[in-house]
Amino acid sequence: MFKKRLILSLIAPIVVAGSAPLAAQTPELSFDAYLQLLMARARAEGVSEGTIQRMTAGLTPNDRVIQLDRAQPGTPTRTGYPLLAPYISSHVDSARIGGGRNLYIENRPSLRRIEAEYGVPGEIVLAIFGHETAYGQVKGGFDLSRALATLAWEGRRRELFASEFVDLLKIADKGFDRSDLVGSWAGAFGNPQFLPSVYLRLAKDGDGDGKADLFHSRADTYASIANYFHDAGWRRGQPWGVRASLPAGFDTDQYKTKLDAPVCPRVHDRHSQWKTVREWRNLGVQPQRPLADETMTSLFQPDGPGTPAWLLTTNYRVILEYNCSNYYAMSVGLLADEIAR
Repeated sequence: MFKKRLILSLIAPIVVAGSAPLAAQTPELSFDAYLQLLMARARAEGVSEGTIQRMTAGLTPNDRVIQLDRAQPGTPTRTGYPLLAPYISSHVDSARIGGGRNLYIENRPSLRRIEAEYGVPGEIVLAIFGHETAYGQVKGGFDLSRALATLAWEGRRRELFASEFVDLLKIADKGFDRSDLVGSWAGAFGNPQFLPSVYLRLAKDGDGDGKADLFHSRADTYASIANYFHDAGWRRGQPWGVRASLPAGFDTDQYKTKLDAPVCPRVHDRHSQWKTVREWRNLGVQPQRPLADETMTSLFQPDGPGTPAWLLTTNYRVILEYNCSNYYAMSVGLLADEIAR
């Protein structure tokens, strides 16, 4: 999954040591020749020579990575959305709920400390952990150095992956072995599936051993996820959303947003206008859990009239920062609710 506030499009090409942009230089370069450019960029950005050599030794293109990248869907049509309910039933399942509750009990003191520091509830942190890697069980097995170098060389999103490759080498420079640095084909890794750039910006040492280890340390994982949400604007003490009751015949389309979102428009255009809880109550919409009258919320009824509806707070938008999908964000919020129940 591509996430962490990275827009997946070709952006300004990179420049190494005053030369022409790599994107302009490399269409016909062999993988080995392009790798030399990546290595030069890493040197220019302060990565040690020893790390560069051990992280690039024997690198070859990974054809499977290229296949997976080219199989990504293009721009979707605007006709219809799959129902949310089947997705929820398969992602907020007994295994994730049970696993999350067990971890919540087992790690309660640590999660409480993290909530006190970052303002992010432990159940939200665990819901992300559960969705991303099934609580650390499925983290991916691709050599990140090879995968990211391949994606940068392929060129479809060259600057994105060239930058992530160099950031991966910066992480390796902190003392991680190449054998540890494995993850998804697109470069996300560890328990929370951070991209290298996100790791460098937001990863936290939660257990005080001097190293943010998102592969093996739950404390580091929890602190890093919480720091990500804190950085994205999570509001302390506010839920992500609550179920809402609608009056008979209520027309949600009448309150559709009139704003065009600059990022992930198909996600946001399914939400309503933003109104206070008091304003929604005056229209007959009743939250089923306590929510302050002045809280700004958006009404969301994803599966149409007569199906469940929610009032979403700005904290729901923070979940979307992690993965810009209503299916993902709703399942994280609902799993968190089940873990805390």
